[in-house]
Amino acid sequence: MSESIDLSGLTAGDIMQKDVVTIRDDATMQDLAELLSKHRISGVPVIDSEDRVVGIATEGDLVSIDADIHFPHYIQFLDSVIFLESVKKFDERLRKAAAYRVRELMTTDVVTVQQDEPVEKVATLMTDKEVNRLPVLDGDTLVGIVTRADVVRAMSRI
Repeated sequence: MSESIDLSGLTAGDIMQKDVVTIRDDATMQDLAELLSKHRISGVPVIDSEDRVVGIATEGDLVSIDADIHFPHYIQFLDSVIFLESVKKFDERLRKAAAYRVRELMTTDVVTVQQDEPVEKVATLMTDKEVNRLPVLDGDTLVGIVTRADVVRAMSRI
């Protein structure tokens, strides 16, 4: 019989890292690679000139630049073309491959949490949205970041 770990009472603010490494949306790919390498992290929130979180940039985004891009397979039927693979994924990979600035590479559909969100909700969001890190906000202001490792550390302290 497995037992679950009770994280009730803990919030994102309790387990978040307060010193958040960020990058500006107008930084270059080289800047991003150097920042990730220097801090030994795999991703960072992207902020605009007004310090608002506008994206997430990761090692995976950088690696995708060098990935082979293949036009989606298709079949022609009568006067139509039927794609057998996602054209949207192809467009996304092509956009990232041509990126020079972080804003052209980053993921813009950012999943965030407020600092008073329960850790159970944080873990659920990470699982459901398949993300490794969540920027933590106080209103619209970035105040921290929670990674999967932070959730695991919280579980080990209980």
